[in-house]
Amino acid sequence: MKILVTGGLGYIGSHTVVELQNEGFDVVIVDNLSNSEISVLDRIEAITGKKPAFENCDVCNTEALRNCFETHGKIDAVIHFAAYKAVGESVENSLNYYKNNVGGMISLLEVMKTCGTEHLVFSSSCTVYGQPDVLPVTELSPLKKAESPYGNTKAMCEDIIRDAIISYKSFSANLLRYFNPIGAHPSALIGELPKGIPNNLLPFVTQTAVGLRKELSVFGDDYNTPDGSCIRDYIYVVDLAKAHVCALKRMINIAQNGNCEVFNVGTGNGVSVLEILNEFMKANGVNVPYKIVGRRSGDIEKVWADTTKVNEVLGWKAQTPFIEVLQSAWRWEKKIRG
Repeated sequence: MKILVTGGLGYIGSHTVVELQNEGFDVVIVDNLSNSEISVLDRIEAITGKKPAFENCDVCNTEALRNCFETHGKIDAVIHFAAYKAVGESVENSLNYYKNNVGGMISLLEVMKTCGTEHLVFSSSCTVYGQPDVLPVTELSPLKKAESPYGNTKAMCEDIIRDAIISYKSFSANLLRYFNPIGAHPSALIGELPKGIPNNLLPFVTQTAVGLRKELSVFGDDYNTPDGSCIRDYIYVVDLAKAHVCALKRMINIAQNGNCEVFNVGTGNGVSVLEILNEFMKANGVNVPYKIVGRRSGDIEKVWADTTKVNEVLGWKAQTPFIEVLQSAWRWEKKIRG
């Protein structure tokens, strides 16, 4: 089967492409390289033995995206990653986030309808829950007003997908609300490679450990948590990539036309910023200088997943020990710095 992956050279996208090819899927990557590197294509080939097809295309360009679909024949399903993803940046550049994330979603659905592609796995986020009243979060937890434009775009895209399914009953979708992806592939050939100053925690930790950054800023130590820092559910990127393959197979195998399912993808455990910092230093035997600074706009205090549904329905579970995840991130950082 032929699967089109938008944002397939990015962090989560590239790991998912690897898992798709390992499972025998034929993959077409669409990526505009705004937050990725073309060299990742060769790295994927080095891991899997096969170079996926690639199109340099912005999903917001509907005509160009349609040409991509038509060039590669029948596309059986799409996994959609292509979106801006930084909470803090979205607060500063909200209109760019709405234009890119929501506009790209509409463009993709239009092309899927025109080209007869009926299955979609969407990269959503736990940010749609806002700050939950009850933890852990289940798929039935109420959605709250997002704390950032980024989170709001994810909630809006979910609504757009549901409305599209109502209008075009041949469509089906699985929405994966995942938590905080971290780590790198065991080969150390692909991993998180942010352009400029990292927006996510672990790349900033590894860049500080390797000497690229002077110190790590911990945004707030006065939250209502055991050590005062924010708590998140950190999920290994390879485990997360495998969840996308499971979601895709379920959708295709049970002919879910007209259906939309939601899955939380996490470990079910909350880890604080200071805990992950200390665990990283212990796991890798390195020092990471840090300082406490003020809270960051758009951050929520604490969130982690109830993974019962994804465990039982998709048969998927996060399995990689946390120490191995942190070690994989450090191996990747050292490799890319030479």
